[in-house]
Parts: sequence; structure tokens; C-alpha cells
Amino acid sequence: MYTVALAEDAELRPLEPWQAEEFLAHLDRARATVDPFIPWASISTDLESARNTLQRYADKQSSDTGRIYGIWLDGTLIGGVMFVRFETGGGVCEIGAWTEPAGRGRGLITTAVRHLLDYALVERGLHRAEWWNSTVNPASRAVARRLGMTLDGTMRQATEHRGERLDLEVWSMLAPEWRARNASA
Repeated sequence: MYTVALAEDAELRPLEPWQAEEFLAHLDRARATVDPFIPWASISTDLESARNTLQRYADKQSSDTGRIYGIWLDGTLIGGVMFVRFETGGGVCEIGAWTEPAGRGRGLITTAVRHLLDYALVERGLHRAEWWNSTVNPASRAVARRLGMTLDGTMRQATEHRGERLDLEVWSMLAPEWRARNASA
């Protein structure tokens, strides 16, 4: 197992099926604020469904098509980041993130996403990383802006949540842009 320090009291590490109980407890704390934006939040409601969600990501990892990582603050799972999709053939990935209220306002998501961008665009050599967010999720939009992503456009009424159609923004970072940002930092 590996751990990446995000702050003195926070770390990023793989989130795996054997952690389903901890994951479910975290989702129970986070569900009200993440359910509209993270599709599996509304279906991971008991131990079996939470384990199934984590197993889907374990399967994606084994086929190199996605991954999920947790963020622990003082030893408690408070959120995470993921490669929703990871397409080595096409050179494109999509990154997502979520957090419960205890993890907000500390820059943990932004720092964790930086690590995923480094992994995808530098280490693995993908060309494009995408970030999709609902237009009613300003915190997610703020992460994309802090990372210097470019807003490619808005897909009107592209998704539905509990009978309401929501617009989605698509942001991107290209590998040459990311390398240039890192070189100037």
C-alpha cells in the first residue's frame, strides 16, 4: 500500500473493497451533499452496495480503466478522488472528487487532484484530463479553476437527478499545459 501526504494531518491512499464499512460510514455522513453530483452515492446505501461500488473501481483498476482513492483526515475517511474513466488508447481520462463537510475548505481535493493530474499527464503520458461538474456545484467548478483548467463548454440538461435536468460543464487540462504550469511553479 502507498500513502501520499496531502497535509500534515491528511493523506491520500487507495480505497479498496475491504474498506466498504468505513466507506459506507463516510457516505452516510456525505450523502446529503454529494448525492446530486456523484452517481454512486445514491446507490451505495448498505454494506453490500458500498462494497460493490468499491469492487467496480477495483475491477477498473485491474483493467487500467479507472481508479478510486480515499482522503483521510486525522485517520477518518472524509472524501476522495477517482479516475471515472482512464483511456490509455485515446489518451484521455476523467477525474472526479467528493468530500463530506468535514473535508471542505482545506484544499485537500485540489491537492489530491494535482496528484492525479501528475499521474495521468506526466507519469502515464495521457494527453487530456477532463473534469465534469454540474453547474449547480460551485465548489467543483472552483477546483477546476484553481487547477488552471479550461472550460470547454456546457452541456445543457445533460444529466438527470431525481427528476430534475442539470447542465454539466466540461473542463480540461492538456499534458503540454500541465507540464508548462509545473515548470513555472
